[in-house]
Amino acid sequence: MYKKYYQRFLEANRGIQHYASHSHHYWPDITREAMLEYWDDSAKFVDDKWEYIFSKKIPEAQQLIADILQISAPDQIVFAPNTHEFVYRLLSCFDPRKKIKVLTTDSEFYSFDRQINRLIEDSIIEVDKVAVDPFDHFEERFIEKIQTNTYDIIFFSHVFFNSGMVVKNFKRIVQSVKNNNTMIVIDGYHGFMALPTDLSEIQSRVFYLGGSYKYAQGGEGCCFLYVPPQSDLRPLYTGWFAGLADLSGAGGVVHYPNSGLRFAGATMDFSALYRLISVLNLFKTEQITVLKIHTHVQKLQHNFRDHLLSIDHHYLTEKNILSVDYNHHGHFLTFAMPSPAHTKLLHDELKSHRIMTDYRANKLRFGFGLYQDEVIDLRAMKLKSK
Repeated sequence: MYKKYYQRFLEANRGIQHYASHSHHYWPDITREAMLEYWDDSAKFVDDKWEYIFSKKIPEAQQLIADILQISAPDQIVFAPNTHEFVYRLLSCFDPRKKIKVLTTDSEFYSFDRQINRLIEDSIIEVDKVAVDPFDHFEERFIEKIQTNTYDIIFFSHVFFNSGMVVKNFKRIVQSVKNNNTMIVIDGYHGFMALPTDLSEIQSRVFYLGGSYKYAQGGEGCCFLYVPPQSDLRPLYTGWFAGLADLSGAGGVVHYPNSGLRFAGATMDFSALYRLISVLNLFKTEQITVLKIHTHVQKLQHNFRDHLLSIDHHYLTEKNILSVDYNHHGHFLTFAMPSPAHTKLLHDELKSHRIMTDYRANKLRFGFGLYQDEVIDLRAMKLKSK
């Protein structure tokens, strides 16, 4: 039903079963036209390109994202090439002479986890990491930490990248934070455009990170940060985009705009923004909602589960899936393997049969996307890892 939108990627990968959409999602054909549109606009506007992009294209992207997340202030959304840029900008809001106290989990993506681990090494921050596993009680344990300690930053994912497990009640977590000075950041990268997400009740309180590389299907290079209204934070790590309205100033006090732009950086390639806009407009025109996308993927996951029952494999069994709550799950299934060596062996065997998955340490991931309408057939394969 949806394959018609992905003909160029499907043709370029004919014969391949691609189950790594959570890592490198195929792009709809419309994104190629968007790339050309960006080139044509660059040629047309030349020196006036930034004015055009900030007055026309960025507001269009902001509104599309705000509608999806049910945010009432689209201008609180700001763009950057990657989430790491935003992570460091958020960290830079605090007094560098004071050790920052952070609450997070042991399952955050590298953009955040690697950075805070490096800052821990130099005693710049103090971090409490709550183990996600056992997941049934994760939210209670996380909230208990919030209620018994004081933190400068609370950072957690909506969907954990290394398992697919979903925080079912992130509103409850947010509402448990009573200190209004605590910065709350939700990493929504594996949730945006995958799980229906309503931020309306907490939009005055949270920062939300997302991007186009995964389920928004626009490719790398376009990430966004939603900044709660009335934020008066002044990140030390700042760029000239944040000062667009004050470029003629003679120096002195550094001013920040009263919008998401206060967290802007500097010059970036906006072709990725054009791609993202093209995808979100396509879905809007074709009435392909996040709920429809999620329902399609859930059906694929259930079909895959049924298929596992028809094969006899030692590792690819439902009992090895980290979470089998298909009603509250991200768009990939993660198999726990005995060791990283076992994981790589099975990944490489699948790849030799032109079945593309990916892995992290001892976790093998099968992802599902709109361009799939069939399930893997492993029965004809003689896997050595069996």
